[in-house]
Amino acid sequence: MLLVSIEDRGAVRVITYANAPFGTMTAAGSAEMFGAVATASEDPSVRVIVITGGIPGIFIRHYDVGELSDAADAIERGAPRAPSPPGPRPPGFHALTDMIAAVEKPVIAAINGLCMGGGFELSLACDLRIAGNDVTAIGLPETRLGIFPGGGGTQRLPRIIGEARALEMVLRGLTVTGPRAHEIGIVHEVVADPLVRALEIGAELSSRGAEGLASAKRLTRTALDRPLAEGLADERKSFAAVMRTASARDGLRVGRPPAEIQKV
Repeated sequence: MLLVSIEDRGAVRVITYANAPFGTMTAAGSAEMFGAVATASEDPSVRVIVITGGIPGIFIRHYDVGELSDAADAIERGAPRAPSPPGPRPPGFHALTDMIAAVEKPVIAAINGLCMGGGFELSLACDLRIAGNDVTAIGLPETRLGIFPGGGGTQRLPRIIGEARALEMVLRGLTVTGPRAHEIGIVHEVVADPLVRALEIGAELSSRGAEGLASAKRLTRTALDRPLAEGLADERKSFAAVMRTASARDGLRVGRPPAEIQKV
């Protein structure tokens, strides 16, 4: 059963996840999503990626608890790992979120409903998050089950909202509504229709130089993970490289003030 569908809206590719009826993320879903994002990242006609949920009121509810429980039981039993089938091993959830964060193209999460646990961690890997104003739960409730966020939540959330507030959410297993998520900086906007708004932003970004956006994303993503001097050196080197691209030269010519204004 296919869990992922894709649709191109101009240069924006919409990747929709729908694991009916509950909307949980699974190993199979992670592998399908990985393939969809990888394909979009390699397609030159795709300039922006939007990820959303295909079940009304659900973005991604959380990672499948049954799969996690089975994994915990296997670890407790010390059961030997079953032989891997021939061929490459399917990419898992961690590979998916890491790729979303690293892909050169902007990735927007259109959070159309419940977004908890692994679903929230996937959205944290995206560059922009747009939530519906009727979303009732966004957060990381894992500590309520005796575990903790293991799909990037403990690392990405503090970088977005700060250590103190992230600790409160993670330790207490808190969830918040869409409007509250916007108030504390988890999502960038809260709107009536997050997919429509994500497509508007995607169209805006699609009109800009791909090389400039790719460098801007990479440099901003790594800014807090290395010394300032190293980041500045990389920024200056990358700026010089982007300035040599056709898209930068075209953009600068379009944005140049008329000659009569330049003389003033």
